[in-house]
Amino acid sequence: MKTRLTDLLGVRYPIVQTGMGWVAGPRLAAATSNAGGLGILAAATMTLDELNDAIVEMKSRTQSPFGVNLRTDAPDVEDRIDLMIDQRVKVASFAMAPRADLVAKLKAAGLVVVPSIGAKRHAEKVVEMGVDAVLVQGGEGGGHTGSVPTTLLLPQVVDAVNVPVIAAGGFFDGRGLVAALAYGAEGIAMGTRFLLTKESTVPDAVKEFYLGKSVTDTVVTTKVDGFPHRVLRTAFVERLQSAGRIRTLARALRNALAYKRYAGARLTDMFREGLTIRKNYDLSFGQMLMAANTPMLLRAAMVEGNLDFGVFASGQVVGVIDDLPTVAEVIERIVKEAEATLARLST
Repeated sequence: MKTRLTDLLGVRYPIVQTGMGWVAGPRLAAATSNAGGLGILAAATMTLDELNDAIVEMKSRTQSPFGVNLRTDAPDVEDRIDLMIDQRVKVASFAMAPRADLVAKLKAAGLVVVPSIGAKRHAEKVVEMGVDAVLVQGGEGGGHTGSVPTTLLLPQVVDAVNVPVIAAGGFFDGRGLVAALAYGAEGIAMGTRFLLTKESTVPDAVKEFYLGKSVTDTVVTTKVDGFPHRVLRTAFVERLQSAGRIRTLARALRNALAYKRYAGARLTDMFREGLTIRKNYDLSFGQMLMAANTPMLLRAAMVEGNLDFGVFASGQVVGVIDDLPTVAEVIERIVKEAEATLARLST
C-alpha cells in the first residue's frame, strides 16, 4: 500500500478520514492515525481554544501524523495556522480553496497542504499556489458537494495535475481503493464510513438512523446554507426544501444568534466572515445569511442526536454500509480486500 501519498504524509496506508464538522474529534481522528491512516480534526466547528485542546488531546492519543481541517474564510484563520505550526501538526487541509498567502505560510513552516476541490479548474488553481496534494470529491460524497461523479471527476484531475490526488465520494471498501489507484489516485478519503464506526462520537441512535438508509435516501439541497449539500432525506429536510424565502432567512438568523451564543463569537466578526464568504463565492445577501444554518443544524443532529430537527450530512455510500466496526477493523478490512483484489486481477 505504498504510494506517493503515504510517503508525503508519513502514514502506513493511503486512507484518509475527512474532517467532518462535529464528528471528527480527537477520538475518531486518533483512532484513524493509530490504525495507519491519516486522521483529520474538524476545526471549523471549534473555537480557537477548543482547537488547541483538541490538538493537545490528539498528541496524547497518538504519535502518528494527523491533520487539521480549516476554513480559509474564518476570521481567525491565521491564529489557527500559528497554533498548528507551534504544535507541529503534520497536515493542513481546507474545505474550500485556500488563499495563496496561507499556503505559502504553511509550506514555509513545513506543513503538508491538502485542499478539497470539486472541479478540475479548482485543482489547477490550487496546484499553482503550491499545494502538496488535492482531495477530489465527486458528487456522491456527503456534505458540500458538486454535480460531477467521482468516476468522471477523478481522471480529469489526475490528468491535469502532477501532485498526489486523493479520491473521495463513494468509497467504503478495498475494491474502491484499488479502483481509485487504477484511475491514478494515490489514496482514498472517506467520511460516512468513518462516521459509522465505534470511535465516532455521533449518538448511537443517529448511527442506527444512518444504517437504515439506502443509496437513494440522500438528497442534494441548497436550502441548508445556499451551497449544494448532500444530506439524508428526512421530513425536516423536506420542510426546508419547501420553505419560502422569508421563513428560510428567519431560520438562518435564529441559527446565527444561536451559534453566536455557543461559540462566544461577536456579531461583528460573524458579519465580517459572512461578507468574506459572499465576496469569495459570489453569493446573494440571502445566501450569506443562510450560511449560518450549517453549524447549528449539523450540531443538532451529530451532537444532540435530534432526529426531528437536524441535518445529517451523508454520502450515497450510506446505502451499502450495514455495520459499526472499529476504525482499526475498517482499515484492516479495506487493506485486505485491496490486496485480495490486486491478487485476483494479477492472475
